[in-house]
Amino acid sequence: MLKQTKLLLFLYVILSYGYLSAQVKGYIKDAQDQSALEYATVALYSVDSTLVSGVVTDENGYFFIEHPNDGDYYLDASFIGYQSKKFSPIQVRSARALDVGTIFLNSGQMALQEVVVQTERNTVNNRIDKQVFETKKFRNALGGSAAAILKNLPSVSVNGLGEISVRGTTGFVVLLNGQPVQGNAATLLNQLPANAVEQIEVITAPSAKYDPEGKAGILNIITKKGSNLGDFAQINIKGGFPSIENYGNAEDAHRYGIDATYNIQREKWNVSLGANYQRHDLAGRREGDVYTILNETRTQFPSDGERSFDEENYSGRFTVDFTPDTINTFSVGFYAGKRSKDRTADIVYFDNHAISTAEGGTRNYTFQYFNKNLRIRKSDFVLGSMDYTHQFKNTSKLAASFLYEYTLLGGPTTNRNLGYPDTTILYQDEYNTNDNPLNGYRFQLDYALNPWGLGQLELGYQYRMLDHKGDFIYERRTEPTASFELVPEFSSEVDLKRTIHAGYLQFTGQRAQWEYAVGVRIETMDRRFDLRDKLGVIDTTYTYDFVKPFPSASLQYTFKNRIKVKAAYSKRIERTTTFKMNPFPEREHSETLEQGDPTLTPEFIDLVELGVSKNLGKGNSIFATSYYRKVKNVVNRVNTIYNDTILNRIYSNVGDARSLGLELGAQIKPTEKWSNFIGFNVYDYQIDGSFDGEKIATNSTVFSLNTNSTYAFTDTASLQFTFNYLSAKNTAQGEDSEFFAPNLSFRKSFLDNRLVATLQWQNIDLGLLNTNEQRITIFRPGAFFTTTNYVYEVDMVLLNLSYSFNKRKNKSRFIESEFGKREF
Repeated sequence: MLKQTKLLLFLYVILSYGYLSAQVKGYIKDAQDQSALEYATVALYSVDSTLVSGVVTDENGYFFIEHPNDGDYYLDASFIGYQSKKFSPIQVRSARALDVGTIFLNSGQMALQEVVVQTERNTVNNRIDKQVFETKKFRNALGGSAAAILKNLPSVSVNGLGEISVRGTTGFVVLLNGQPVQGNAATLLNQLPANAVEQIEVITAPSAKYDPEGKAGILNIITKKGSNLGDFAQINIKGGFPSIENYGNAEDAHRYGIDATYNIQREKWNVSLGANYQRHDLAGRREGDVYTILNETRTQFPSDGERSFDEENYSGRFTVDFTPDTINTFSVGFYAGKRSKDRTADIVYFDNHAISTAEGGTRNYTFQYFNKNLRIRKSDFVLGSMDYTHQFKNTSKLAASFLYEYTLLGGPTTNRNLGYPDTTILYQDEYNTNDNPLNGYRFQLDYALNPWGLGQLELGYQYRMLDHKGDFIYERRTEPTASFELVPEFSSEVDLKRTIHAGYLQFTGQRAQWEYAVGVRIETMDRRFDLRDKLGVIDTTYTYDFVKPFPSASLQYTFKNRIKVKAAYSKRIERTTTFKMNPFPEREHSETLEQGDPTLTPEFIDLVELGVSKNLGKGNSIFATSYYRKVKNVVNRVNTIYNDTILNRIYSNVGDARSLGLELGAQIKPTEKWSNFIGFNVYDYQIDGSFDGEKIATNSTVFSLNTNSTYAFTDTASLQFTFNYLSAKNTAQGEDSEFFAPNLSFRKSFLDNRLVATLQWQNIDLGLLNTNEQRITIFRPGAFFTTTNYVYEVDMVLLNLSYSFNKRKNKSRFIESEFGKREF
């Protein structure tokens, strides 16, 4: 036993030799509110004022200087807008970790004015585990939503249907200030005002401390923060000019909105109040052609008509933070509101006909009709949260949080087939509606410590429970005066209950030029899906559960010439929603049904990436990241024939998929007034599997390009041009055409930057391009073919006005939906 103890001690000394060399560490914080100062500079000088080493602080204000020689030194801490501070004496001795504690900096107006003229943050900052983008660089998005910012990032693309993809997939998770948001990402991003966003972190290979959900990783939305005590009030107003083209829509599009924030910050209190109202309509049309081959008859039904959206949401929220001392913080939050999105699809089927497929076949009939379709999606929601953090004297930290959400999802769809041109004739009148109350709970406990000065060890536990019920009613009539009758095959009741328990262990550290992180998350999930029809014939329960590890690792090395090289691995999961599991069809419009699969299994993903970046100085930088993503049990929406004039879209696990890609980004600043950011992503996507007895083997190469060019005429006036392009791509059963959108904005500030006006010209076309237009084609040889060209509004002009009642930065912090938005 003694020999074993000596051996372990010997191995510990050998392995720890490099770690137990001299170290200097500590924190940099604001002197007034004790908030951490990220990107603060800490320089170590010898007593003769010779610079020895320098670092910048992380998001927690933490700094770490390794391997200085024995001797006497002093520290110089500085940050933009703050008075620099010297900390001395520092006596460094070998095999000693010196903790200088917390250095507090006081704000200094003169220092801020001097530095602002000379320096500027890069658009992107590359770190070991993420890319951090400064949103103020994307001025075309101001007055809009967070989604308008996202489409400028290299990893992100938006197609003609408004679907947001990261590295080619819509499977990603959104965090708000580091807190999970399990709701529908697109809905959240379209609701959150761009004016409230400070940074966006793109975490493509997340560590074990994060929830493992999301094929493409995580987008962390960081809202604006401030550093001074006092009050802050801001109001933002958006107004859209009349549409230049309304595409023959029955109603004009309206675009306007207002949001306001009031923040009160005292020594121990931080109170945030907010309210917003947004109306954002989009005019458009669609032209399509479909044919099916069934029972030796080819039925074709070309169409043309309106496809527009009316979107409206309003909400109110508040958050209260109480910090009684330097080690404890209590927070409560509340958020409630309503949102709705109406999609109008009034389509004329002008040459519906059937022809025999036999040689010399004749036309059996010709028929035309008008389909009046309105789909309304609504969501009423209430959320509440409580959070607590405790900072121990040894710098370890304990955090606990609880969130509850209630959301009532629903909304009817009306589908009326009328005569044409005599629309008083009624062939079929269908009405389907649903009520989907959702209850979600989340509890999380996290603990972080720095044992032996070797790095940060984090461990935690999370509990999540989702209870989502659905009552789907489908009714039909064929006479205007008749009563609606229930259609049993389209009506159902569902109840999804999902419980997740997870624990994680994560270690992060730094040694000389090396940064590293390794961790594992163990998750157990139990899913119960109850399904019933309205006649009491079907009453089935589907269950699914697992216990799985989700490991992660990352490594980065920084060369002296400021080149960074990194590698990362992350195991992920993409869970299924209630909508994708309901096998009872839902009538989307005249020619389409949609249904799910109650036996759907989650997608399991392996992510690997290699990257290199270099800061070239003077506002110039470049980065490149190659990535590989393998997906098991990939879920795709595939099509089958329901009858001669209706296609059925089904969500199904069709097999496995892989993506191999390269992401490039560069910030180029040729002159002091002209700055450019270019992002490019190209990947090869392959699916191998089968559906309905037929093999699926598709392969396509897809690329996207996002550019942003800004020219500053003066300190208060600038012009910005952006261009977003997505190439054509093959899908499981067809092809999506290319999609692009150029935009221009002019920004001017007044009244010492209190009033900012931004004039935007979105989706520039001038009748010369095919802007904001995309064709979706799906086919199955010998069975069906469908192609639809979606044409949405171009040459939209908007004016955004933002007024701040004082110059203190916004310290507001709000909670967001975690469960309901995903289903919405």
